[in-house]
Amino acid sequence: MHNFAGNHSHSRECLFFSARYYFVANKPLKQILEIVLACTGIDNIAEAITLLELNNWDLVAAINGVIPQENGILQSSFTSEASQTGPPTAPAAAPPPPPAAVSASTSPSSSSSSSSSAFCPVPPARHIVERQPRMLNFHVEYRTRAIEVVLEEASTVGDIKQILETELQVPVSKMQLKGWKSGDVSDSTVLRSLHLPKNTSLYVLTPDIAPCAGTSLSSSLQQESLNQNYLLVITHREAQREYSLNFPGSRTVQEVKRNISDLTNIPVRHQQWEGWPASASDDSMTLASCGITYPCHRLSVCRRSSPASALEPTEECTDVHMVSDSEGDDFEDASEFGVDECEIFGMGSSSCRKSPMMPENSENEGDALLHFTAEFSSRYGDCHPVFYIGSLEAASQEAFYGKARDRKLLAIYLHNDDSVLSNVFCSQMMCADSIVSYLSQNFITWAWDVTKEANKARLLTMCTRHFGSVVAQTIRTYKTDQFPLLLIVMGKRTSNEVLNVIQGNTTVDELMMRLMGAMEIFTAQQQEDIRDEDEREAREMVKREQDEAYRLSLEADRKKREAQEREEAEQVRQEQIRKEQEEEREAIRLSLEQALPPEPSEDGGERISKLRIRTPSGEFLERRFLGTTRLQVLFDFVASKGYPSDEFKLLTTFPRRNITQLEPSGTLLEAKLFPQETLFLEAKE
Repeated sequence: MHNFAGNHSHSRECLFFSARYYFVANKPLKQILEIVLACTGIDNIAEAITLLELNNWDLVAAINGVIPQENGILQSSFTSEASQTGPPTAPAAAPPPPPAAVSASTSPSSSSSSSSSAFCPVPPARHIVERQPRMLNFHVEYRTRAIEVVLEEASTVGDIKQILETELQVPVSKMQLKGWKSGDVSDSTVLRSLHLPKNTSLYVLTPDIAPCAGTSLSSSLQQESLNQNYLLVITHREAQREYSLNFPGSRTVQEVKRNISDLTNIPVRHQQWEGWPASASDDSMTLASCGITYPCHRLSVCRRSSPASALEPTEECTDVHMVSDSEGDDFEDASEFGVDECEIFGMGSSSCRKSPMMPENSENEGDALLHFTAEFSSRYGDCHPVFYIGSLEAASQEAFYGKARDRKLLAIYLHNDDSVLSNVFCSQMMCADSIVSYLSQNFITWAWDVTKEANKARLLTMCTRHFGSVVAQTIRTYKTDQFPLLLIVMGKRTSNEVLNVIQGNTTVDELMMRLMGAMEIFTAQQQEDIRDEDEREAREMVKREQDEAYRLSLEADRKKREAQEREEAEQVRQEQIRKEQEEEREAIRLSLEQALPPEPSEDGGERISKLRIRTPSGEFLERRFLGTTRLQVLFDFVASKGYPSDEFKLLTTFPRRNITQLEPSGTLLEAKLFPQETLFLEAKE
């Protein structure tokens, strides 16, 4: 991180233009953060990440939101210069800042300054374009009402009040607009100078206007103030160390002091504070009601001087996991002053948190995790990572063994109530918004409590079964005061690998950087796995297509063969039917032929009718019949020759008559087929 002096603004301009014109989208995340920290002067990585998230990780937009005034000045100067000199030319590179202009900090190393200096040359003026005015959205609450206000960042705070005066019918002189990040501001303050995000929530106070009878401040507004997170920047004066801690508005002043006791090894009764408002007279007051500035408030703490400490000064310890000699004395005389050990460790109220994070004899891991989650929420609030409810094996399956694109890292949180670091780590690291969001998006988070030996032994057994004995042995090597631990596990083809073990004595910034480092390693491995999986799926797709084509070919051959077999079977059946029909017709013909009366002779003396019948083939059938013979005999005679009356009709030549339509019981004489007649057969339609 870099803090630039006011007399070296040229270096900051170089960094701004470097980020605006020479930033490449595929830079590592660490370098992006270094550029933001260097350009904006922000000294907190979590705040820089929040700024990037508010601008959808647009580096230029994020920097513009913080240093828009400087940007505007630089733009106008370059524009005027370009208009005077004619065609735009690249200005000379700005000289590097003197060493005094840069002060080293505790987070990024000096490499960030060197990387920023590499971008120092100012780009050609032809790339400079006028920026559209930035619009700011304000959500303003007053009692039971909520007003949405949209203004340009060039407007003033007084402009907002003028709009609210019209909407709320409250005079500007009686209106107090609260909720600014930088504390109270005047009506003439320009919004651009406040470096506000695009969306800001404010609220209006009117202490000089009494509420109407029967009305009070909205309960939802009160609840919102309790749920708001306050950033306390606390300076430990002796150790020259600064802590940035997030607390919900429902946290009490006493709880804050207990947490600081864990970080600084200064008991609550020995703490000397500066920066608390006069209204914070009672340590039982919540942060929302004690009058501190929202959302950020600065405090400082040191050890209260005493005769004993003056005679025998002790060196303050800056690492949270170490306890000084004077702290040991504090433990010894804690009971003498009526201070509970739980208060010294920041472990809760006088009840000393008798409820364990996890029962010792839970039947299954799912029930144990449900109890752990409920207890974690009751201690530290609902803003915490979503713990996976289920066995360690199920969590591993969820993280490692799905599609390559859906896989995640497994974060195993190991809690130990006997460690003084647990309370601070849970409340400040695990419940920080940036950590919660990052874990939720990129990790499957599984938790376990190792306070009880039985639970610890159970965990070691599970780790040995799923990750091997090396992981279990690693956990055994950590002492109680090094807990809690956060194990980052990555699934690999052959075995699972523990990428990182994060101990409890860390900060939010360091924790975030280590999580990001693990994600970089995981992302590289994931991309390789995705490529392998895509290639394997492509090969399997080709094989499936070939198998499907072969199956379809076999199916087509089978259907063709079955169709041919059905056709042959149909032909056989039709042939059989035809044969049976012919046999039946032949039998009928023979039967009719045998039933015909004998042909009468011409010399019998009876009236004889001689008929001559022409067939469709051109042949003639001739026969004599008695004139009294019925027409049915004639029909039977024709049928006996292969021309049944249901298929053929018997016609006379002239006049044309259809004999088959006459009554079969009639005689030939009645049909006028006497003494002789020529007939012909014709197939029916």
